[in-house]
Amino acid sequence: MNLKLVSFELCPFVQRSVITLLEKGMEYEITYLTMDELKNPPQWFRDISPFGKVPVLQVGDITVFESAVIMEYIDEISPPSLHPADPLQRALNRAWMKFGEELLMSQHRYLASADEETFKQNRQEVENGLKRLEGVIADGPFFNGKAFHLVDAAYAPLFMRLDILEGQHNSGFYDNKPKITQWAEVLRKRETVKNSVIPGLKEKYINFVRNSSDYAATVFVGAT
Repeated sequence: MNLKLVSFELCPFVQRSVITLLEKGMEYEITYLTMDELKNPPQWFRDISPFGKVPVLQVGDITVFESAVIMEYIDEISPPSLHPADPLQRALNRAWMKFGEELLMSQHRYLASADEETFKQNRQEVENGLKRLEGVIADGPFFNGKAFHLVDAAYAPLFMRLDILEGQHNSGFYDNKPKITQWAEVLRKRETVKNSVIPGLKEKYINFVRNSSDYAATVFVGAT
């Protein structure tokens, strides 16, 4: 089966899919759009992406879109499943994966804050989300306990990017959150997570912030 991902190299949502593919040991190709192509998508991408968004997964002539759906498809075609066996727990995992998407968007708004007031508001939004998440995690080291599941792949990109930003400016997101701290630590050490991003992600991500004109750029990387 020929699987081909198309995305942007800094996109956290495609990383979820790559982690899933690596966990399953599946072969795949990946094509990254440039920043200019992301802003002005070429015709070939418009032809395959129904809504012009990344990531998409091409399966032959069929395009699968939305990161959670891509993850679910990969999981279904390559047993055993990375979801819990219990149907209720599986449903709860899917719900918290959806929450993870919202938390990633909160993190992006925090990164893109245009002024100090907005920056503080967006920081609190991320903080509130993490506090809520802390209250539902099992004793660890993963979300459900000892076993790695799809929900863990869904949150790894969030923690990787928070780690990078925390290295530039201490926002205290891991303070008083022992379960999240443990979870993030075990995920950042996992080979599939480490190998799911482009080489030099940290530097490219910081440069992405540095080249923005937003208030957050001065907070995370200093005045340019």
